[in-house]
Amino acid sequence: MGVEEEFLLIDPETRMPLPLAGDVLRTAHGGPSACGGGLPFGAEWATAPPRAHATAPWPPPSETAREHMAELAPVAAGAPYGGGAHGGGPYGGGPHGGGPHTGPSRAAARHSGPLLEGPIGTTPMLKAEFLATQVESASGVCTRLEGLRSQLLAGRRRLAEAARTCGARLVSVGNPVLSDGDPVPSPPPQSENGADRYARIRDLFAGAVADYQACGCHVHVGVPDRETAVQVVNRLRPWLPTLLALSANSPFDHGRDTGCHSWRMIAQGRFPGAGVPPVFESVEDYDAQIARLVDCGAVVDEQMTFWLARPSQHLPTVEVRAADAGTVDGTLLQAALTRALVDTALEDLAEGRPPVRVRDTVAAAAVWCAARYGLRGPAVHPVAERRVPAAELVAELYNVVRPALAERGDEALTSRLLHEALQQTGPERQRDAAAAGGPTAVVDQLIAVTDPGAARFHAASHVEA
Repeated sequence: MGVEEEFLLIDPETRMPLPLAGDVLRTAHGGPSACGGGLPFGAEWATAPPRAHATAPWPPPSETAREHMAELAPVAAGAPYGGGAHGGGPYGGGPHGGGPHTGPSRAAARHSGPLLEGPIGTTPMLKAEFLATQVESASGVCTRLEGLRSQLLAGRRRLAEAARTCGARLVSVGNPVLSDGDPVPSPPPQSENGADRYARIRDLFAGAVADYQACGCHVHVGVPDRETAVQVVNRLRPWLPTLLALSANSPFDHGRDTGCHSWRMIAQGRFPGAGVPPVFESVEDYDAQIARLVDCGAVVDEQMTFWLARPSQHLPTVEVRAADAGTVDGTLLQAALTRALVDTALEDLAEGRPPVRVRDTVAAAAVWCAARYGLRGPAVHPVAERRVPAAELVAELYNVVRPALAERGDEALTSRLLHEALQQTGPERQRDAAAAGGPTAVVDQLIAVTDPGAARFHAASHVEA
């Protein structure tokens, strides 16, 4: 697996986004710890010998966390959607459904297979985004969560140091808290047709893309081939809104509280095809539907889609793009759950179990509800087609993936991270900061969470915008 994280560059005086991506990346690449010594994300996915996964030496969850997950587990029992280790729902069943679970599944055995993992501490790849106010860190290929965590921290530290050198600060959030005017586009990539593609994107989407500074977290999980990737994406559809709700971290826009938990996802709705992808019968059907979008003028080329999950266009992976940018722990939780969902989908595919059918209209309602309420309100059950507490869907998700998490040695860490995510959400932390010091205090809190080495601002500078 691998992760791409997007960040904003912020002016420490105004707390507005700063178009310094070029300077920050040049500084990050030119310093004494310049990147380039590690494995860039996407390199050599299938050239190394298999490496078995190992149990990560993370501390076990607290007794409170264990009790909390034990309380959550029965919620999904007997539900028509899920069941995981404790039920035979249409998404579970087999080794991931009823009965005891012993030994690694065939799907997990296939999935753990030829990937290359960089050593802990490897520097990830740092790169530009479409707008010059944004930068991205992409991890190398990881098989263990502690290796991924090390790379996430390395990328953040390197970008944060470079940002401070350039007079900016690094922030991980789904949408800018404060913003004024249209941000500056990044210079076109130095590749064939790169400048032309950027121009076509700006021409096609006009004002919809001019101020779109949303930042997400993208999780890639390796699969054998594109046909498998398409079939896995079909099986991820019911869970994408829940992954969004768990990550929601963007309640503010232009200094105002939007009332939503993920304004990033609300803003993404301005683009055609955003949200849960449709069902694809085959890889040929997938390619045909993408080509149709291009012919209709909805996207500029086959490389562009706005779905929350898709077969990667340039890697042998499934790419899940449901999450808002957030904390390192939030990213680890997304990575663990996403990989476990892919493992479970591969097992279902190997056993011939069809994907759960979710109506497109209900899927759209579930995404909207997750963006509006996050974990603190109703969610839409995509199969029962009714409103339920968000925690109920989180419990179903955990039950479904628990066997896959156990196989990977990820259950204890995931349980702890999930418990912590349910205790206090990103929007709640931001709103607490806003209540104490206004929107600028929210930005300061985000800077401190993103870059623990950054100097905190004095309380006297926390003024209402």
